[in-house]
Amino acid sequence: MKGSSLKYLTHEGFRNIWVNRLMSLASVTVLLACLVIIGVGAMAYFNINALLDKVEAQNVVMVYVTKGSDDLTTSTVGLELQKLSNVETCEFIPKEAALKEQIEELGGDNAIFEGLTENPLPDAYRVTLKDLSQFSQTVSQIKGIANVDSVRENSGLASKLMSVRHAVTIVSVGLVVMLFLVALFIIANTIRITMFSRKLEINIMKAVGATNWFIRWPFLIEGVLIGIISSVISLLALWGLYELAAVSFKDVLDALGFALVPFRSYALQIFGVFAGIGVFTGGFGSMISMSKYLKEQGSVVSNE
Repeated sequence: MKGSSLKYLTHEGFRNIWVNRLMSLASVTVLLACLVIIGVGAMAYFNINALLDKVEAQNVVMVYVTKGSDDLTTSTVGLELQKLSNVETCEFIPKEAALKEQIEELGGDNAIFEGLTENPLPDAYRVTLKDLSQFSQTVSQIKGIANVDSVRENSGLASKLMSVRHAVTIVSVGLVVMLFLVALFIIANTIRITMFSRKLEINIMKAVGATNWFIRWPFLIEGVLIGIISSVISLLALWGLYELAAVSFKDVLDALGFALVPFRSYALQIFGVFAGIGVFTGGFGSMISMSKYLKEQGSVVSNE
């Protein structure tokens, strides 16, 4: 395709949007709504993940060293814990600090410990894990370390957290796929209506020898432009709605001790997804409609 032809066909694509502005507006509106809903789902996913990460960080495993172990043995246990690939942090809790912590939890009342001649608590390590899906395997590895007396863990919470994360992922992916198909259907039908309104023009072009690609190009440009316009507007709309929600629910979130993740951190990623979905949906929708139309019409010239 020559440069002059490409320029002309691209211009025709822009002209199609203006001439059929009502239908184009309808396509942009539908795709915008779909993208914003996808964006809301994505930000909900990012925030739920952030919350789960916070909860996971608090889901610690307490590892108790065999009582009476000397300093070298206790240090060796710590080194072995740090060698485990799934261990994120390993904090040493000396028995003196553990006793002090227990007294503070009892409101400073140490009467329960007055009759004891020695500290009944062992040295321990507070361990956090990188991946909760490997929780059970890691706990088993910890229990296998020499001079580890016992392990206190909450495998039930770990399992529930992984189930929630898995469910959120499935729902998010399902929502994206469903809305993508809706947007694809709407845009394909919008382009198809545009083609029928220019049926005579298309048939004349076919009659004088225009190739299918020459005919397809303006409609392809039209679909892609609808996708780009929708993605830009969707990003701005989503950003505004997100900031509004952050301000509106600030008191509630503060009371829960949770802050929404900053939209700016994900803006580029979301725009990339929006642009990709928008351009693909617009372009692919146009190609589907054009291919079906040209197959139906063939090279027959009609003045209907």
